[in-house]
Amino acid sequence: MLHFVTPSTIWNRAPLQLRRAPKQLLGRGSTPWPRTGLGSSLFWRLVFENPAPRFVVALSPFPVALVLRPDWAFALAQAPLVMLGVVLFIETYVLSIADPAKRRALVDEVTAAKGLDRLVLRGKAALTEISAARGLTDGETHLVIEQSGLARAPVLTLISVQRSTDDSGFLDLGPEERAQIAATLFDDAFSERDLQRINLAQNTYLRSVALEARSVSAHARLAAMAKGR
Repeated sequence: MLHFVTPSTIWNRAPLQLRRAPKQLLGRGSTPWPRTGLGSSLFWRLVFENPAPRFVVALSPFPVALVLRPDWAFALAQAPLVMLGVVLFIETYVLSIADPAKRRALVDEVTAAKGLDRLVLRGKAALTEISAARGLTDGETHLVIEQSGLARAPVLTLISVQRSTDDSGFLDLGPEERAQIAATLFDDAFSERDLQRINLAQNTYLRSVALEARSVSAHARLAAMAKGR
């Protein structure tokens, strides 16, 4: 599932504080909470991305057992190592792929290289259209695609357009721009899951495509002007 991180799509402002692009968001203690509300699958997927809720779920059988069998209270109280082992097992072997060899086997090097080349080409195409439409003429713009490292959870992909030269840091992408980026980056030939396999194999979960605003051609700018009219 895609989550575009922009000033108008998230509630909290801490993730938007940018010192240098590209900025990593997941695992940094500043989850970009969406404006979709508590009823959305995206919200709960982001909740699950934080370790504490996962630990609660992993340990939930113990209080259930205590309710069903009160006579086990003393035995359960003496089993902190067992609880720790359960958490480590779920985190390491159920939700993730701990073995580096198994991760590398998810995708061969040639396929991974082709996939990343495709991502760069598509990312530059999306940035060119956005830069031309917005009339950006200076600075470097980054299309940042970050994914969760939880291999056996629904794929979570955070997308943002970051500019260190702007006061906001994160461009406030409109609905049409967000749809255009999503349609440009991913399709049946190269999906979010395909990118996740590459990221898992290489143990790299943040990808950034950079474009100098000055490199946008006059033709692209004229096409953007014609489209705007």
